[in-house]
Amino acid sequence: MRPTLSDTGGHALFLGTPKGRNHLHKLWERGQNGEAGWASWQYTTMDGGNVPDEEIEAARRDLDELTFAAEYLADFVTFEGRTYYPFLRTTHCASLKYNPQAPLILAFDFNCEPGVCAVLQEQKLPNGLDGTGVIGEVHIARNSTTPAVCRRITLDWGQHMGLVRVYGDATGGARGSARVQGSDWDLVKAELRPVFGDRLTMCVPPANPAERARVNAMNSRLKSASGEIRLMVDPTKAPNMVKDLEGVRLLKGGSGEIDKKADLALSHISDAAGYYLSKVFPISSSKMVVGRAHYGP
Repeated sequence: MRPTLSDTGGHALFLGTPKGRNHLHKLWERGQNGEAGWASWQYTTMDGGNVPDEEIEAARRDLDELTFAAEYLADFVTFEGRTYYPFLRTTHCASLKYNPQAPLILAFDFNCEPGVCAVLQEQKLPNGLDGTGVIGEVHIARNSTTPAVCRRITLDWGQHMGLVRVYGDATGGARGSARVQGSDWDLVKAELRPVFGDRLTMCVPPANPAERARVNAMNSRLKSASGEIRLMVDPTKAPNMVKDLEGVRLLKGGSGEIDKKADLALSHISDAAGYYLSKVFPISSSKMVVGRAHYGP
């Protein structure tokens, strides 16, 4: 754009929402640092006057602290360190109840190492709030296949009497069983339909949510900006979920992307739960803050 502005003596106005300290932050800093020809401003959702106070308070209850700060307070939040930063064993781990009549949630992520499925139920949590409980898991560390994961589900949960709803990776797996036996979702249906019959519902969208949207949904259930915890884990029945929530890291210097290479054993079981949470409890981004930078001669 610079040659056009030079030829015309014009101005450029850049509008955006903070997403970490990326290129927008660098432009904004030029105005804040007093660089000649640059000016920048930062406006929160409250400054705009277009969003009612009750909607802002609802967002504070629904969103995690970092997401609320970025989208409603116009903060250039630095996304580094732990992906699921609100999680603490002392506040998020407890013995959870299983209701054989309530809907059972099975959330898949397709891998050979490990093969995983998160088992969840919506319930009254030990803290007194209605929320999501991770009541079990399948975690096959080596040489897993989708049928092997499903057979473990049948062994552990085959007597469930309520509805069974299946969520997970819309793309299916690219390795292992899916290459030679059909899509992973075909394999899931072939294994679980005979067990659960018409009580089985496949809730798989045509495409996956953005990774950041999935992480935001998880963090918002872990702890909202108002302090509400609506996601808890039974550490005895889902120990690998606890390891994920404590150990999955973000790419250093990124804008909130998961570092998949930091530990190849991590991120899969939490990804699985994230597919469910982002589908059922999505984070709306319809109310966005604006940061502005102005360039001119």
